[in-house]
Amino acid sequence: MNSFSALIARDLRLACRQASDSLTVLAFFILVTVLFPLAVGPEPGILARIGAGVVWVAALLAAMLSMDRMFQSDYDDGTLELLVAAPIPLEIVVLAKASAHWLTTGVPLIAAAPLMGVLLNLEPEGYGALLLALALGTPSLSLIGAVGAALILGSRRGGALLSLLILPLFVPVLIFGVAAVEASLTDVSARPQLLILAALALAALALTPWPAAAALRQAVE
Repeated sequence: MNSFSALIARDLRLACRQASDSLTVLAFFILVTVLFPLAVGPEPGILARIGAGVVWVAALLAAMLSMDRMFQSDYDDGTLELLVAAPIPLEIVVLAKASAHWLTTGVPLIAAAPLMGVLLNLEPEGYGALLLALALGTPSLSLIGAVGAALILGSRRGGALLSLLILPLFVPVLIFGVAAVEASLTDVSARPQLLILAALALAALALTPWPAAAALRQAVE
């Protein structure tokens, strides 16, 4: 646990020194959300109907912006080789990297989501489900993204390849995240959808560190 905490603290310090990366992700999230009302028109009814989906799609795309750099800097400067040779399990390194990514990307997106909901005329009943769904769903995005980021190390055009690898795996999170908000807007309990999102997060937590660690070992050999 000490190694896990130290790795997260290290990545957070590096993120603070390169705060422009996190700000770019947040700016992209806001920009994509703002573009939708300009494209479909300012009709409040239309915006309220598509609001949850727009926020989720924008959050998903924004989170992907920084996923290809999750291991890249350590790979470039040789730190990854030291981490692979270190006595701590490489799966712990993957979990720490994914946790740091969520803290620097997922948390700001969750914080900005209510403001985007206001812009899209989302009804007040949907805000609680939106925040809970994002809180449960965005960790899955970071964990799945860690596998993709490990697989593309050393490859050209890694960003495009990463999108092809992980976008299909994001679809269940997107579907149930939007469904949770829509259920709350129709006076139906969002509990089933939120439980499924929690189950997806637990499954990602249990399954993704192993293939990501194997890909990292392969990358440094």
